[in-house]
Amino acid sequence: MSTPSRVYFFGTCLIDMLYPNAGMAAITLLQREGLEVIFPQNQSCCGQPAFNSGYRDEALKVARSQLNLFNQDIPIVVPSASCGGMMLHHWPELFEGQPDHQQACDVAARVVEFADFLANTLQVNLQDKGEPTYIAVHHSCSAQREMNVASATDKLLAQLNEVTVERHQRPTECCGFGGTFAVKQPDISGAMVEAKTQAICATSAKSVISQDCGCLMNITGYAEKQQHDLKGQHIAEFLLERTS
Repeated sequence: MSTPSRVYFFGTCLIDMLYPNAGMAAITLLQREGLEVIFPQNQSCCGQPAFNSGYRDEALKVARSQLNLFNQDIPIVVPSASCGGMMLHHWPELFEGQPDHQQACDVAARVVEFADFLANTLQVNLQDKGEPTYIAVHHSCSAQREMNVASATDKLLAQLNEVTVERHQRPTECCGFGGTFAVKQPDISGAMVEAKTQAICATSAKSVISQDCGCLMNITGYAEKQQHDLKGQHIAEFLLERTS
């Protein structure tokens, strides 16, 4: 992908409602690289919760309401591998047989995950201005296995000279969130987040960094419940904090 001068920004539900600072940080980082960032005000949800729960009609309705918001032929930067995966990989399937299938495919093809865009399209050069710190990284299932962008976070963090990434024993395992999975299967989800959080807390890490806010919410929520002193940050917020 050639370097664009303008991009759309799809904010995601979780960032909009629970992690607005992460969204603003992502936009700031993009603008700092000289890009014009377009944020369609009527955007809402990618449709993933309904889609994963088997409510395809409801998912289609929600996804369809997004299509006309991203008409320009420019990248759509999504600060979530999970939502990005839904749009890029599942919208074409969801819209199969619909009159707007081609439009959905055209929009989906322009979706790019934020860290991947920063690291591999913009090829940013980061200068660490923070104090020495120890962190852990959680790569979401979507980042690792659907979008294949987990390495982008590693690539960005490797530029921060004063940041030590602590390797924990469960780097590729799911945190147990899985959107509605955590609601439908609370016992299994609870066991998974317990194992993940314990592995992270066994390191010297003071915070956990991720590309996906759902995972952060799950891990830090469990850590707080167990009275572990573990901070969670989206990669965008962490990078802006370290380089400003």
